[in-house]
Amino acid sequence: MGRGRQKAKHTKVARELKYFSPETNYGALERELSAGQHSDENSYVDRWADQYGDDQYDEDDELEAQQDHNKSA
Repeated sequence: MGRGRQKAKHTKVARELKYFSPETNYGALERELSAGQHSDENSYVDRWADQYGDDQYDEDDELEAQQDHNKSA
């Protein structure tokens, strides 16, 4: 196939995509968007929080912060 025919096919496809306007179901879109607004803030539960204690790095960070504070004082 020559370059002219290939370009013509690509132009045709591009034009079809540009002017294609599918039917939009606004009712379904409204339901989908409004479903996220009614979520409960307490719905997130960290199920591993009780199984594992505080992060060991939190204690290390506090220790480093105290050491930095002592060095600057």
